[in-house]
Amino acid sequence: MRYYPIFVNLENKGCLVVGAGEVGKRKIQSLIESGAGSVDIIDTRPADPEMASILALDHVTFECREFRDADLDHRFLVIACTSSEEVNWRISNLCAERGILCNIVDQPEKCSFIVPATVKRGDLTVAISTAGRSPAMAKRIRKELQESFGEEYASLLVLMGRVRPLLLGLGMATSENTAVLRSLVNSDLLARIRAAELDAVAEILKESLPRQLHVNIPELLDGLV
Repeated sequence: MRYYPIFVNLENKGCLVVGAGEVGKRKIQSLIESGAGSVDIIDTRPADPEMASILALDHVTFECREFRDADLDHRFLVIACTSSEEVNWRISNLCAERGILCNIVDQPEKCSFIVPATVKRGDLTVAISTAGRSPAMAKRIRKELQESFGEEYASLLVLMGRVRPLLLGLGMATSENTAVLRSLVNSDLLARIRAAELDAVAEILKESLPRQLHVNIPELLDGLV
């Protein structure tokens, strides 16, 4: 099966997780970190004590009971992590009927979307998918990428996120803005940030940024490494 790669905005969206075992807990944490509007959890077993901090969040609820069809009301996205084939298929079919995004863990044939392996460095997210053919290969590739992408990428993104609005605020032509931003990302910034050489980072900024922004360099570097 072929998939269309997409990143979904979960802000103000209702999400449901059925099953709160080890896999379910990882899915719950991921939804929370992704800014889901609400995360409701259903499991036939009592909540694990280690979930206390998660369940203390205002937008997270937990109910110890069986899944009901009505649990899908007003849902945008559903993840099922149960050990019951019957329950998994039921959830999958109901979500398909209602047009709800549905993921049944480790059973791509029951899913309307699959969750890729990811590498995260701050605001940088690299997603890897094998279209469900080999999760093991996806994990291997993720490991290789984790070794290739260090925390300096997160710091560079912070820097670029600070530079961009200041640059756009100058009112220059789009082509000029693009040239400046490309100059920065193609420069030696990553290596200098990795080595915590802020003086060198400052010099690169002076070389690449318009003169009007040179006064902003100290604030651009604040807390960067």
